[in-house]
Amino acid sequence: MEIRIRKSLFILSIIGAFLLGICFTGGAMLIKGGDSGSSPVSPGGFPEGDDKFDTLKSYVDQLYLEDYDEKEMMEGAYKGYISGLGDPYSEYMDAETYSSFMASATGSYEGVGITFSEDEDGNFVALEIAKGSPAEKAGFKPGDILLTVDGETYTDINIMASKIRGEAGTEVKLEYSRDGEVKEVTLKREKITQQSIEYKMLEGNVGYIEIGSFIESTAADFDKALSALEAKNAERLIIDLRDNGGGLVDQSVEVADEFLDEGVVCYTEDKNGNTDSYEAKDGKTDLKTVVLVNEYSASASEILAGALKDNGYKIVGEKSFGKGVIQTTLELEDGSALKLTIMQYLSPNKNVIHKKGITPDYEVEEKEDTEKDEQLDKALQVVKDLK
Repeated sequence: MEIRIRKSLFILSIIGAFLLGICFTGGAMLIKGGDSGSSPVSPGGFPEGDDKFDTLKSYVDQLYLEDYDEKEMMEGAYKGYISGLGDPYSEYMDAETYSSFMASATGSYEGVGITFSEDEDGNFVALEIAKGSPAEKAGFKPGDILLTVDGETYTDINIMASKIRGEAGTEVKLEYSRDGEVKEVTLKREKITQQSIEYKMLEGNVGYIEIGSFIESTAADFDKALSALEAKNAERLIIDLRDNGGGLVDQSVEVADEFLDEGVVCYTEDKNGNTDSYEAKDGKTDLKTVVLVNEYSASASEILAGALKDNGYKIVGEKSFGKGVIQTTLELEDGSALKLTIMQYLSPNKNVIHKKGITPDYEVEEKEDTEKDEQLDKALQVVKDLK
């Protein structure tokens, strides 16, 4: 099947991070819906005449001790088939998982408030902790590694998340490790509504806007925050993308548009080298601006940081996560979906971001054993020195 990608048919969103309580995997994604004018893809079993499959099915039918559900067997087969690609960002999602995934873009869900991703070693690593969430109240931090849910260990990120999500008011016990020390905590699930934007004035007429993630409201809320700071006579600005695991890429592009004259925000490139671009409209703020990133700034936040860096803005902090691949999600007729890596994105100067990240102009390591925010302090120094 040939997939033709057109911007008018898709919504860009992140691939690679995973919100506990909903399905949200980090990176960048193009979602292709059933009302886009294309025919849905029919889910099917293995090809007829596949001798190995027929043999395996025969053995199970004849010899397996317990009763089993044929539908559940096939659901597992679909997942296994796609996992055979060896790509952590491509997956088959059953109807329940896909429904939760789509709901994640609104920023409202029932869970504990952790965004996490699977690393190359198969660890489930926390990327972002929602402010005011049960996880934050319990002391979770980015970089914590989730080990068990209610005493059980899981190797599938979707299954693990399904065990963590649940009705608000119910409890879930999580075991995690930090710097080799294992901790255990019981959390009460809540309905979590993400607020992706926080802002304030700092000393010296410097405005500060923190973007926690990119959800449906981010660009509009960022514009309001920027206008409010300008009304308070802000002369310079710091954008904080630290611990931002990504989100909807179109929201990232709209934020970038506030700082760029007419031109490219990012490129996309497919397996054949074909490229497309996402453009900024003419007009931008006059505020001198610096961007903060760290190792947990991923995907959509890297698109924003990369676009600003290539256009002369200074970046402060640590090298970003390095997630720069794009998936298309194709809805199947039974409500399930296939998420498949089809492209990567590039910065305006066509720098590759995937597995490389955004390297700051000023590298500053955050020291956990001090109360000072060394990265923010450096960003303040840099933005004040801008001419």
